[in-house]
Amino acid sequence: MSSALLARPRATMARAIQDRIAGSDFHAVHSKIWDTPGERWFSENDAIWRVHADTSMFIGGIRALLLQSLHPVAMWAISESSAFRGDPWGRLHRTSAFLAITTYGTIADAERSIAIVKAIHRRVSGSLADGRRYSAADPHLLRWIHVAEVDSFLSAHQRFGRRPLSRSGADEYVAQCAIVAEKLGVVDAPRTVAELGAAMRDFQPELAGSDPALEAAELLLWNPPLPTMARIGYEALAAGAVSLLPAWARAQLHLPTLPITDRLVAQPLARTISWTIRWALAGGVTDTA
Repeated sequence: MSSALLARPRATMARAIQDRIAGSDFHAVHSKIWDTPGERWFSENDAIWRVHADTSMFIGGIRALLLQSLHPVAMWAISESSAFRGDPWGRLHRTSAFLAITTYGTIADAERSIAIVKAIHRRVSGSLADGRRYSAADPHLLRWIHVAEVDSFLSAHQRFGRRPLSRSGADEYVAQCAIVAEKLGVVDAPRTVAELGAAMRDFQPELAGSDPALEAAELLLWNPPLPTMARIGYEALAAGAVSLLPAWARAQLHLPTLPITDRLVAQPLARTISWTIRWALAGGVTDTA
């Protein structure tokens, strides 16, 4: 079989998964970013650029949503305000676009994107079932969303990325993510891997597998609206995401902890699919550096 014929199904699968996780406007967003001249916060030599450019982000994005859903207040706000039940993938798409603009875009575009998100957060508020008030602009909730994202993106990159970061590179990544997070309203964002781990432990008593969290897991893991071939690939990525969740998080989401299966089945499959997507989106050329 020629490489051209082999590339077609790989590219079809890769594009379907990319559209589902990053959104069908992925290329339009990126074209605008690269076509716009101007000063940027980060460069290709920075850890944040390296992590966010890798296809392991697909796995990290799924893990981040699963982990974020465990904060009952944050999940209530999401489920009540963002049509999560009707559009469970919209949040992944918006997060993907925001990360692309703030990582690679001009400072002007990045600041504009941050201002838009902050304005949306200010409009999202309400009451919990027990009568307590909540706001999407609450720095504490924003900190949890940030911590869960950074922990997920870094974990996925270190396990499935083409070139995992060194210890100092991982600290650099956390610190660079903090720059954007604090502009968004996060207070005291972690700046090292050690601080990130401490923040995760601090939040753990607040987390629980609420009904909306279980519903989110059902939508993300068991019912992805994808064609058969792409669904197989997506499910391998999702299994990789689940394999990276802490045991306590898996228990709260009613997901079994199977370390041998994770190591021998789920993670090798996720690594293979991640490589396949990277290969297909690069036009069949794999960088082995």
